[in-house]
Amino acid sequence: MVILRFDGEEKECEPAQLREMIEKAGISKGSNVIGGKIGKKIVDLFYTAQDGEEIELITFESPEAPSIYRHTMAHIMAQAVQRLYKGAKFAIGPTIENGFYYDIDLPQTLNEEDLKRIEKEMKNIIKENIPLERFEMTPQEAINYFKEKDQPYKVELVEDLVKNLNVESVSLYRQKDFTDLCRGPHLPSTGLVKNFKLLSVSGAYWRGDEHNKMLQRIYGTAFYKKSDLDEYLHMLEEAEKRDHRKLGPQLDLFSLHSDVAPGMVFFHPNGTIVRRELENYWRQEHRKAGYVEVITPMVMSESLWRQSGHWDHYRDNMYFTEKEDQHFAIKPMNCPGHIIIYKSSSHSYRDLPLRMCELGTVHRYERSGVVHGLFRARAFTQDDAHIFCTPEQIEDEIVGVVNLIDKTYKLFGFPYKVELSTKPDDAMGSDEIWETSTSALKKALEDLNMDYQINEGDGAFYGPKIDFHVRDSIGRTWQCATIQLDFLMPERFDLTYTGSDNAEHRPVMIHRVIYGSLERFIGILIEHYAGAFPTWIAPVQAIVLPISDKNVAYAKKIHEILEKAGIRSFLDDRSQKIGYKIREAQLKKIPYMLVAGKKEEESNTVAVRLRSGTDLGAIDIKEFIEKIKAEISSKSQNSIFEVK
Repeated sequence: MVILRFDGEEKECEPAQLREMIEKAGISKGSNVIGGKIGKKIVDLFYTAQDGEEIELITFESPEAPSIYRHTMAHIMAQAVQRLYKGAKFAIGPTIENGFYYDIDLPQTLNEEDLKRIEKEMKNIIKENIPLERFEMTPQEAINYFKEKDQPYKVELVEDLVKNLNVESVSLYRQKDFTDLCRGPHLPSTGLVKNFKLLSVSGAYWRGDEHNKMLQRIYGTAFYKKSDLDEYLHMLEEAEKRDHRKLGPQLDLFSLHSDVAPGMVFFHPNGTIVRRELENYWRQEHRKAGYVEVITPMVMSESLWRQSGHWDHYRDNMYFTEKEDQHFAIKPMNCPGHIIIYKSSSHSYRDLPLRMCELGTVHRYERSGVVHGLFRARAFTQDDAHIFCTPEQIEDEIVGVVNLIDKTYKLFGFPYKVELSTKPDDAMGSDEIWETSTSALKKALEDLNMDYQINEGDGAFYGPKIDFHVRDSIGRTWQCATIQLDFLMPERFDLTYTGSDNAEHRPVMIHRVIYGSLERFIGILIEHYAGAFPTWIAPVQAIVLPISDKNVAYAKKIHEILEKAGIRSFLDDRSQKIGYKIREAQLKKIPYMLVAGKKEEESNTVAVRLRSGTDLGAIDIKEFIEKIKAEISSKSQNSIFEVK
């Protein structure tokens, strides 16, 4: 028998195709059921259930629904392209977060007008409400079929399925004049989702290999409700305005030079100030939390990376060098260096936990196609820490790390959600160790009264982990902090401590980051604040603007007073109109503009304007300094002059 779960009820059915079982179970046609979930596997209504399976039914309102209807939308898009462009050859068309894409080999380069044409034809296909049909072929039948249709990429995919998985059959989906090699899941017809938008077209090498042909990748998105689509498109508009790759150079924070150092960041003086403020906060909080800061070499022997396992699992993403017949690797991670420090002396249980932290720069080779500003760089600095502790200390240490993460994210106004990932299929270590460590993570989260979701089987191969996903000001989520328990590294490097029984024991290693990568976190902050940083991290905190040349001497005096008070100040004494200088300061997102004219000089005041455009009028310079210093020291998100 098969158990169907729907709307809080369970129904038993004889194994059959899912839509047949739904009909026999008497589940209403108006229920919008479009598929099912078996464990982590998503299936569509064409799926034939097996005896003993338990299937949670999926409706359009279910969180799993987008993976079904967006997949179908990718096929609708491909069908539209096939109708419009003779000779189109199709590669792959998967769903991605918030959308879908299809890689297509076309004889012409698509532009914005082409996307409009494709959208129009997609709407026609949706109106036709074409039923989808799932069927199977032997691999050879499929190869012959796609050769006849002149679809070489599909032929190659089938051949790989035979070579790598030794499959005896492959599944295809047909919708009228379009047939695709696909494992699904899909909607039963093309007319069920109407709210979509094609977003862009870009180049993509076949299989991500620059030696292969460049294909055209068409991106799109789709939502069940029009209001959700409108909200998402508005978010994309906001994201484009906030793009850190535009704002960074505009605000003179950083620059990227692919001809000199592809995938690596040049921080300018303004960007360096932002970075140093983040580092200063990080160091201050880590000292309070009992961490010791270390520095490890950038280049270390290849043998170290073989021992750590990175040689086997990460070699293709590493940089190497050779001198005096010795082979070295530029570190892609900081953990082996911390292990070497731990091993440099003996440890007792009284020394633990040992909390070791480092702002360590690492280098990882990323393909040029995925390098993306500060978000995906080849050189970046991790705010890494490794805690060496006893098994009994795991829970308390996790609580301490979570509290530090929570404090940091609240500082920047980031709400977040938490996910706990459990033992994967390729896990190292015994079931007992995994059960103990996973229970410790769960208990720590529960003791903190934290809501969390469980990702079954998604832990690292060396231990379970907790991931933190922050939500920015326009609703996007970013995975930043992570906490990982590791039993593999202490074993590989034979790490020990002497217990209270005078015997040697194996410590547990906790890997954790809070910012994740400083570069990426700064990119997130740029877009979160749209470049208008809180005063405490703003590169220039106040700009002094003399109204005319006659007021420059007084403005210079104000500037010197601010600098002496520890406020990052800039004097704009150019012979430009005051309105022009104010507008320019607003474009530079400077928190405070201090206008100095004859009246202000006579009363020893400054006319204060905020970057938002608010005019606060004349304020005594001592009062202004007192208030801005209070704002900076409290690391406030908002201007102290606007806080009621």
